[in-house]
Amino acid sequence: MVYMLNNSNLPGRRGNIELAAAFGDLLEKHLGDELKMLRKFCASLVEISAEAAPVNSVKEFLPLSGAIGIGAIGAFDPDFYKKAMVKLMRLANDSRWRMREAVCFGLQRIFSKCKADALHDLEIWVEHGTLLERRAVAAGVADPPLLQDGAFALGALQIHKIIFLRFMEEENRPSEAFRVLRKGLAFSLSVVVSAISEAGFSYMKSLIVEDDPDIDWVLKQNLKKNRLLGNFPQKVAELQQLLS
Repeated sequence: MVYMLNNSNLPGRRGNIELAAAFGDLLEKHLGDELKMLRKFCASLVEISAEAAPVNSVKEFLPLSGAIGIGAIGAFDPDFYKKAMVKLMRLANDSRWRMREAVCFGLQRIFSKCKADALHDLEIWVEHGTLLERRAVAAGVADPPLLQDGAFALGALQIHKIIFLRFMEEENRPSEAFRVLRKGLAFSLSVVVSAISEAGFSYMKSLIVEDDPDIDWVLKQNLKKNRLLGNFPQKVAELQQLLS
């Protein structure tokens, strides 16, 4: 771990996320007989609190690496899968933004091996989860390589539908958690729609009639993304006109 701390790029504007990802890769290659020990090791890392490892401190690199490790182990160990999902959802509520990003990377590790089960479980989770948990799931499914799988893309869109339904029902909109979710949805929806354009644009159009200023803002931000603007200019222009 000394090497990881020395090469974390923290404090700084951009942590060495490639190194944290390599840590996850290394775990996947050395599970085997060391599985129980590695579970405990990653579990101990994610328990390092925001007080002990505050935002942009070098020590923050340890719990964020642990979150990626939890996902890596959960993807390959059926006995740990459920526990990994619970741990990652709890960590999605962390006050540190880098930890929340690491949760998304951890979820993507699980998705890479357990697509159907994970999507099903997270559909249930986002129905009743916190705003930050919903944000983690939305960002987690917005991964272009995973979305090349048509069934996964449909599932990712369905998860967004559930999240947007709960988004529109949210009463505590001035909260920081709502702001974070709103910002996350401002990019995640476009990633999913770009992979499943017909159903995706149809869904975006259906959201416009809700006459919700936060929904309108989210849609406008997504329509600015080149992944939609550059690839589907006519569909984007149609929705932009409806939003104007």
